[in-house]
Amino acid sequence: MTTGLYPASLPRRAWALAVRWALAWWRIIDLGAVVLVLLLSPSSYRPAARERLARRMLADTAPILLGFTALAALLSLVITHIVVVTALSYGLTRYALEMVIRVLVLELIPLTAALFVAMRTTIPSGVQLARLRQTGRLQALRERGADPVRMELLPRVLAGVHASITLAALSCAVALVMAYLGVYGFNTAGLPAYTRMFGQVFTPSITLVFALKTLLFSLAVALIPMASGLYPPHPGAAQDQTGQGGLARMFAVLLLIEAVSLMGNYY
Repeated sequence: MTTGLYPASLPRRAWALAVRWALAWWRIIDLGAVVLVLLLSPSSYRPAARERLARRMLADTAPILLGFTALAALLSLVITHIVVVTALSYGLTRYALEMVIRVLVLELIPLTAALFVAMRTTIPSGVQLARLRQTGRLQALRERGADPVRMELLPRVLAGVHASITLAALSCAVALVMAYLGVYGFNTAGLPAYTRMFGQVFTPSITLVFALKTLLFSLAVALIPMASGLYPPHPGAAQDQTGQGGLARMFAVLLLIEAVSLMGNYY
């Protein structure tokens, strides 16, 4: 009898899955709009709010900044050496450094920085927000007339955006220096050729795509985990399924942004 009823229940399960999927994305879009309004509101930057934002940004960025920058420097040296040695064997030395800059700085480091911030900062912050919701802290703030989105969520989102952009910008600068040192060493002989190649790679259109991609990466890793923590699970969905769904949505958005940026740069 169970086998006979299974096909009949399949449309209901598919409908419930579609409803959960649509609700989750609507919550992310709605929360993003609310956060944008709060960012543009002067009341979000009163002295007490500024102090809370500054503390959160420092706490989320400082512990991971040095470690990720050192990792980016090491990765840059290793990739530069591999690419240069491979290019020498094929007689393509003139293209080696440009390929390193395009692959490492334009594509790899921004995505790696966003994922690093997600794993070390924003996903744990989303878990903390979910615990505040489960323990009734957010509801207590509402009863006192305070806005939990402004008090608890906005500092976490801004801190995640700040950490992601800071790590990406600093690591890209370090990668550019390490790439130069890996090819030319500690001298200025190759500086004119390097700056000319840099200008050829970072055209205005590619620079704009790079900046927008880094910003969208930071928004995705900062906002999506917070939406999973702020809202209760949909009826019929377990808490762990909600968390896994949030991670899947975040990775899907990151891949979509990366694919669109590649199309903008090379098509």
